[in-house]
Amino acid sequence: MKLKETKFEGVFKINGKIATINLTPGERVYGEELIQIKGIEYRIWDPWRSKPSAAIKKGLKVFPVKKGIKVLYLGIASGTTSSHFSDILGKNGIIYGIEISERVLRELIPHAEKRGNIIPILADARMPEKYENLIFGKVDLVYCDVADPQEVEIFMRNCKKFLKKNGYGMIAIKSRSIDVLKKPEEIYKEVKKKLEENKFEILDFVKLDPFEKDHGFFVVQG
Repeated sequence: MKLKETKFEGVFKINGKIATINLTPGERVYGEELIQIKGIEYRIWDPWRSKPSAAIKKGLKVFPVKKGIKVLYLGIASGTTSSHFSDILGKNGIIYGIEISERVLRELIPHAEKRGNIIPILADARMPEKYENLIFGKVDLVYCDVADPQEVEIFMRNCKKFLKKNGYGMIAIKSRSIDVLKKPEEIYKEVKKKLEENKFEILDFVKLDPFEKDHGFFVVQG
């Protein structure tokens, strides 16, 4: 087994596969491979199942998920990606996970309870005022992965309310959810323009094909 540190905190490569150190050894979240090296258990972070992993695989240069930070995760779903964020953040970090589907959120709850650094919140990311009393203080990072034509607006609204000054944002853009008739490249250009007009600095952008068809991944600073 060849273990290598990457330039990103808490993110490793094992035989070329991306991995994080399991915060809850012995526990799987989505059937991922577990690998023991020198008494440490790593979880393989599948780029076909998780957009940030796909972005790293596609050469992302900026990845602001770090130990001990506070994250607002819009569209947390059943916890595939957030569990890897949870590994990186460690016990002193926290993820506020917003999810509109009660059924999906139920799948996340047992993992959140075991991990202790994920707070599942049943709410609509389009209405941040409905959950602002559940989020204590400003967050270091807003991550948005919601399939909605208004995704960029949802992301910006939440950043405005919850993101620290000079905090970071990551947004996974599903171009077909925004406009099925436009080419993905056109959508990415429009998203970039909107973000810049709203005073976000674009730090990085990668396309996620072939892992996620017609998806783009932005990293910004607010």
